[in-house]
Amino acid sequence: MRQVALYRDDSERWGLAHGDALRLLTWLPARSVDAVLTDPPYALGFRGETWDQPGDSQLVSPAQAFQAWTQEWASAAWRVLKPGGYLAAFGAPRTSHRLIAGVEDAGFEIRDLLVWLFGSGVPKSRRLPGGAGTALKPAYEPILLARKPPDGTFVGTRERWGTGALEIEAASVIGPGEPSRWPPNVVLSHASSCTARRCTTDCPAALLDRARPDVRPSRFLYCAKTSTVEREVGCERLPARSHEIFSKGRRPERRRHNIHPTVKPIELMSWLVRLACPEGGVVLDPFAGSGSTGIAAVREGRGFFGIEREHDYIEIATARLAYWSHRELPSASVDGRPVGGRSPLFLPTDQAIHRPKEVMS
Repeated sequence: MRQVALYRDDSERWGLAHGDALRLLTWLPARSVDAVLTDPPYALGFRGETWDQPGDSQLVSPAQAFQAWTQEWASAAWRVLKPGGYLAAFGAPRTSHRLIAGVEDAGFEIRDLLVWLFGSGVPKSRRLPGGAGTALKPAYEPILLARKPPDGTFVGTRERWGTGALEIEAASVIGPGEPSRWPPNVVLSHASSCTARRCTTDCPAALLDRARPDVRPSRFLYCAKTSTVEREVGCERLPARSHEIFSKGRRPERRRHNIHPTVKPIELMSWLVRLACPEGGVVLDPFAGSGSTGIAAVREGRGFFGIEREHDYIEIATARLAYWSHRELPSASVDGRPVGGRSPLFLPTDQAIHRPKEVMS
């Protein structure tokens, strides 16, 4: 069996394996992780990238191939997940129905469909004569929330495995000077051009607040989109490369160290970690991308194990994880004692090539 590169550092909070998720998930022990949080390919053919065209569509349509591929990886994740454990997976409005069906066909119970609203989407549409177009401006992403069936009763599952329920108190939403609120299934992001003093006219947070100025609902639902600083921090030693972006009109070419096109906000991923993974548990991300799930898990005192196929992205993820795992983590201890934080390095030593921190940086 071919060896696989396994990345980690001396913090022992995380591990990343470089390879295909469908193959490496079969190597992990059954019932070994507490939650699966991931941002898998959406099957939109994003910028012509091969990783966003999953599945074998030679005999079926691309949509059917995507659903079958989703069922395959979700079945492998189902085996690794503890009974009662939750899976949260991002999707795209155009293909989320196939994501949901594939996850359900793998044996998961569909529990909810969260909505992440943002105001900074850019229309990916052809401009046609007469003011016509082919698509709307994207303003939300769905997040599927599914659960592996419990082992007997919920109480028994909770006692035996520590899973089976959402961590409502840990994920409660707290406004300034307000009591905690039950976490909702909608999260908002300000538009990228909003400032501390003023929001743009199409900002979803501002639109919601205008409807109820006496309550200002957005303060209970707000999560910022990923800033340039958040994207780049920890990646300074990586080479700067051109980064294609969608924008209105023509803009100068941007060069970035982190070229992953869909970096999720750490704040959003941290909230999902607190919601879906019990304290001291282990989070698995089979499509680790730029490492935001792992950063969130580390910051919340959970262990993390990720899998990523693309070489460029594994370098970005390891650099960001190495940076964040050595930052001060106020939420990673209780009464001075560390909570979780150790990543189970699942791959047998004879099948893994360990890359120390010096190699990653």
